[in-house]
Amino acid sequence: MNSGADGRLPGSFRDPAGFVFQRDGTYFRQVNHSYAATLATLMESGLYGKLTEQGLLLPHETADPGLAPEPGAAAVIRPTQLTFISYPFEWSFSQLRASALTTLRVQRLALAFGLSLKDASAYNIQLSEGRPTLIDTLSFEPYEPGLPWVGYRQFCQHFLAPLALLAYRDVRLGRLLQSHLDGLPLDMAARLLPWRTRLRPGLLMHVHLHSRAQARHADSTRDRESLKGRMSRRRLEAVLESLESTVRKLSWNPGDTPWASYGDQSSYSDAGQADKERLVAEYLTQVEAASVWDLGGNVGIFSRIAAATGVPVVSIDSDPGAVDMNYRRMVEAGERTLFPIVADLASPSPALGWDNREVRSLTERGPAGLVMALALVHHLAIGNNTSFERLARFFASLGRHLLIEFVPPDDPMVRRLLAMRNHTFPWYTQEGFEAAFARLFRIERSDGIADSPRRLYLMRSL
Repeated sequence: MNSGADGRLPGSFRDPAGFVFQRDGTYFRQVNHSYAATLATLMESGLYGKLTEQGLLLPHETADPGLAPEPGAAAVIRPTQLTFISYPFEWSFSQLRASALTTLRVQRLALAFGLSLKDASAYNIQLSEGRPTLIDTLSFEPYEPGLPWVGYRQFCQHFLAPLALLAYRDVRLGRLLQSHLDGLPLDMAARLLPWRTRLRPGLLMHVHLHSRAQARHADSTRDRESLKGRMSRRRLEAVLESLESTVRKLSWNPGDTPWASYGDQSSYSDAGQADKERLVAEYLTQVEAASVWDLGGNVGIFSRIAAATGVPVVSIDSDPGAVDMNYRRMVEAGERTLFPIVADLASPSPALGWDNREVRSLTERGPAGLVMALALVHHLAIGNNTSFERLARFFASLGRHLLIEFVPPDDPMVRRLLAMRNHTFPWYTQEGFEAAFARLFRIERSDGIADSPRRLYLMRSL
């Protein structure tokens, strides 16, 4: 997590049980008196140990209660510090699916220990040590026999409905989560899904019929007491099994997107590709950055070269198929320091939510020690008609060091981009590139790539 002002995090205000705050660059969680007994139950029941052992819950250690920034604290805990925070609208299909299954697994284990998740927000899940992990220690409450799962609606809106739309309609609909922070309304999802999804028992029950039930009871006032006795433990477990089965049956092929196979359709000869990889590794060693953001990371070829140095790497690409393939490879290889996300650099993730501070913008989650922009500048400069001066300012805002590749005007990819434009780009030259970036960066090194007109630069912000 990036550093910021001390005190309560602006986005941590909805839960009366406690909140996250920062002190001297370290993140803590204040536990209020109202939650003290439940936290003790979580710790003493054995559930905490089981969840942390399996990597399903972010571990914590007890901290000095005197650190609490507000009255009412029963305890202060220091969670394992996260390297990077991402949001559901930045996840690929496989990331969202894995996060859904993690949430269900936590809930089923909680029931076995007499507890239950009181919510099922996708924002309570983060990638930690290479796998989705629940980060909200205060998400549990004692299980009350006869009550339905209080997180059921939220799970369907945050996970199941979006996954169904991605699988059956269009993977780009994941961006709807950016404008619906409490998940997709089920009536909207039901209307957008094709009719054939009604033939899938899980989707029929948990999306279509659930949506109708919500509409029927929209004006009713039902409290927890009135719901008691409506759902036996066996039936509740059957609902969870049905949700898990429905999620597992949803699938999506990342090869359906334009850039998902781009990493295998290299613009370089074998010698050129090998030389570029060698140079990138040398630059990374020269900088020794504590973190790396790989902009336009595609399927993560160069992200992995950076991750091999042992530092956390955020691999960013606008193509959900490329990001999904990147994530799948990460899981298969057991990689722990890679963070693939979907984000369009021409319109990066903005600050959202209450007072525009609940969800931080992509820029606010930096800066990185090193920003990599490989085979990217021509797409932004020509494809998005963005000047070198603007690109230099943008990259300078994201990190101290910059490893960037310039693709010259006579490169086949640039010629292809220019052919699709209705005007010329006389300023798109190597001299113009170097002059614009020299105003904000010092060029520390520059090398041509073997068997290619392209060139790499290592720069440091002034």
